[in-house]
Amino acid sequence: MRHLLSINDLNRAEVERLFHRASDLKASLKRGQSANPLAGRSLALVFEKPSLRTRVTFQVAMTQLGGQALYLSAQEIQLGVRESVPDVARNLGRWVDAIAARTYAHATVEELAAWAGVPVINALSDREHPCQALTDLFTLWERGLELRSLKFAWIGDGNNNVCHSLLLLGALLGMPMKIASPPGYGPDPGIQSLVRSASGRFELTEDPKEAARGADVLYTDVWITMGQEAERAKRLATFKRYQLNEQLVRFARDGALVMHCLPAHRGEEITDSVLDGPQSIVFDQAENRLHVQKAILLSLLEE
Repeated sequence: MRHLLSINDLNRAEVERLFHRASDLKASLKRGQSANPLAGRSLALVFEKPSLRTRVTFQVAMTQLGGQALYLSAQEIQLGVRESVPDVARNLGRWVDAIAARTYAHATVEELAAWAGVPVINALSDREHPCQALTDLFTLWERGLELRSLKFAWIGDGNNNVCHSLLLLGALLGMPMKIASPPGYGPDPGIQSLVRSASGRFELTEDPKEAARGADVLYTDVWITMGQEAERAKRLATFKRYQLNEQLVRFARDGALVMHCLPAHRGEEITDSVLDGPQSIVFDQAENRLHVQKAILLSLLEE
């Protein structure tokens, strides 16, 4: 049984197929063409965390493919409290064709996959966010950009699930990354080891200007994510000079693209003028979550 728990569950050929399929699905939707390859199929959305893009895009994806999605909130299931994760997984596996799980701990996604008997998709965990990373690089790929030659800069918290998945996907596709983070906030050492073992190329720096200099792409994410609210004051002070603002964008090449996985804390990790500016492709990323996740669902369920 195949799952998508990590970028490491994919090889380069599979990623390329996903990109081409997402492109075809996007074009078909724009032309008003529809099909129902997943008619009669069901996807359970097991969400410990609230969501806008992940929930809506998975639900709409299943609807557009002819199936249905069932949203199960943290209050309804209470994973590991009202019922154990293995018991929830074994129940859902009897009723639905796949599970997309948005959890705090990556171990929860792995446990669901171990017991469900149906494909499980990591829709976000503390370790990785593979659907987002696939969408991000698809958004660059569809613009005709050569990923191997891009100068891709991550600015801010490197110990971040999106950053981790981008590092792993960059290693798979040959895209180098430069990551600027404060001391102690670099990518997880285990992720770094996996990237190195896959011959991935990345550089770590504490200087956001150094990372941004000559970059083709500037990417940032929130400094305070769900579960880190108690660290708010400390993090705001620590990350202050890592804000993606007009001054920092000037260090990148002319026309460099600005990316953010959203939601954004405007005025913290990114300014309004940059997020809403002409170089931002943030809402292209958000739109493409739908098309990439349709390709993922088809890849898993058609097998």
